[in-house]
Amino acid sequence: MRKSMSRLLAGPCLVAGALILASCVTINVYFPAAEAQEAAKEFVDKVIGDEGAPAQQPPPKPEGSNPSAWQRPRFDPMSLFISSAQAADTVDITIRTPAIQAIQDRMAERFQSSLETQFDSGALGFGKDGLVVVRDASKIALKDRVSVNQFVADDNRDRKAVYREIAVANGHPEWEDQIRQTFAKQWVSSAHRGWWYQSSDGVWKQK
Repeated sequence: MRKSMSRLLAGPCLVAGALILASCVTINVYFPAAEAQEAAKEFVDKVIGDEGAPAQQPPPKPEGSNPSAWQRPRFDPMSLFISSAQAADTVDITIRTPAIQAIQDRMAERFQSSLETQFDSGALGFGKDGLVVVRDASKIALKDRVSVNQFVADDNRDRKAVYREIAVANGHPEWEDQIRQTFAKQWVSSAHRGWWYQSSDGVWKQK
């Protein structure tokens, strides 16, 4: 009789144990640095241009890549409880919202019509904080200084807005600083030859 009762209780106990173990799983959504870098490159290259660099295509999947039945992994009962955690742990960064694309369009138009020539001359540079900086005002014609300063102020307002908007649009407002840092590196990485940028210690360098 005791053996029968033990067998009857074994199944429910195992299920209860699995539920308790699953409840102890901590769901941590990490900052997807690689995805953020890819999104930043797409955004930045549209704004300032990528000097005609060809886009790299992802490698094609090999034929017969679907595993056969014997190659497929065994079913794990714990996946019933932590599959949502695993899904939450993988996040794609999107920049394709109306608000973000409106900012991107404004920045691209402003850069190509007004700011690019100032970067070419060395008057402007990319700051280490992801903003535009007037590096050498003497290189700006006196008649243009007021308008260039206004363009820089407008652009920096859009930059701050887009870093915040990307974080919010992806459901993680706390990522704003990391988004800004990622973009700060990408502005430098995508900068054209001869443009100036600030290194992490604040020193100006020419690409």
